[in-house]
Amino acid sequence: MNKDTNQNMAIINAYRMDGLGNNFIIIDKRKNALEISKETILSIVNKKIVPFDQLITLEKEEKNTFPIKIYNPDGIEVNACGNGARCIAYLIFQENKKKNILIKTKERVLSAEVISKQNVKINMGKPKFGWEEIPLSENMNTKNISIDLLKKEHGFGFCVNIGNPHIIFFVKDCHKIDIRKLGPKIENYRFFPERTNVTFAQILDKKNIRINVWERGAGQTKACGTAACAVAVAASTKGLSDKNLQIHFKEGGLKIDYEEEIFMTGSVSEVQEVKLDI
Repeated sequence: MNKDTNQNMAIINAYRMDGLGNNFIIIDKRKNALEISKETILSIVNKKIVPFDQLITLEKEEKNTFPIKIYNPDGIEVNACGNGARCIAYLIFQENKKKNILIKTKERVLSAEVISKQNVKINMGKPKFGWEEIPLSENMNTKNISIDLLKKEHGFGFCVNIGNPHIIFFVKDCHKIDIRKLGPKIENYRFFPERTNVTFAQILDKKNIRINVWERGAGQTKACGTAACAVAVAASTKGLSDKNLQIHFKEGGLKIDYEEEIFMTGSVSEVQEVKLDI
């Protein structure tokens, strides 16, 4: 620790990775009992040295399973992050060269497979459709949600839980939506006691969908794995797409295969070491 302006600061080693522009800081806690508090995360955000959409801690291994904790930039722990889990799988693969890796989140155990260089497939499990599972504040039709602050052309929302809550709106042009204005309003809407992720999706054809995502606690992000899964589930359930399709972001796409469980495949970045001043 260094003394500076009467405050103790620590420099810790961490990793930076991304999945299609979805940025992560990864802190390896397997050998370091460092406590990550909400204040720690907000401090990293405020210093703006390493921007991130989620901060992930890699916890001590449990019987060949790698537990992780996921935090949004607002310091709140969340249950799921598909692209982040794929990045963790690639990081572990770089260490032990085992292609099949089990990752334990707060909500479920995910089975990942490194299928080629920087290309990772992960089983995200089964979606949840019940209003209490999402959760919503009251019993309503989760596939036909009306948000009164939206214009009629935005249509009705489709709610689903992919380890975290999502609402999806199908629109003509997803990038014409002012998501910075609408995203936080929908995220914090009264229907969502735990807030929600918000996606506007544009059907290109039965095999391709373009999306624009607002993540709860993070804001607009370049990509979001659970949002891609949620859109695939919503679109196929509504008969708008096939169950095997490509979800497109500005910096690439994710292949989604959905039967009872959701499989997501896509690229991740190489691992970059960074130093954090906390």
